[in-house]
Amino acid sequence: MADFGIYTKNADIVARAGVNANSTSSAVAATDVYVLDIEAFVNSWTRFNWSDLVTAGINVDVQGILTDTSASLCAMNVINDDMSGFPTIEEGQTKLDVLNNTVQRNLSALKDIKVQTFMIGA
Repeated sequence: MADFGIYTKNADIVARAGVNANSTSSAVAATDVYVLDIEAFVNSWTRFNWSDLVTAGINVDVQGILTDTSASLCAMNVINDDMSGFPTIEEGQTKLDVLNNTVQRNLSALKDIKVQTFMIGA
C-alpha cells in the first residue's frame, strides 16, 4: 500500500496502538484513510504548517514530537475501531487514556511559539 503520511507512517501508528490492536484496523489501507486528516489537524491546532517544514527538511532530532502526536491520534482511531483484541475493555480504555495524555502534552508544546522557533532552527 501507499503509506500516505507526511510525518506519520503506518509503523508509527501500529507501534502506538499496541499488540492487541486489530490487524485490519491497523493495516496501511485503513490508516491511510485518515492519516493526512490527522496531520492537517495537528497543523491547524498548532497554527503551523509542519507538513511543509518536514517536506523541506526538518531536523530528525525534533521531528519525533510530530510523529508521536499524529501517530498517537491515529492509534486512537485504530483502537476505537475495534477493541475486541484487548483482553478487557479497561485495558483498551487505559491505552486510549495514555495516548490521549501524550497527544494533549505534545499539542500544548507544539502550539508554543518558542518551541516552534526552536524546531525551525534545530
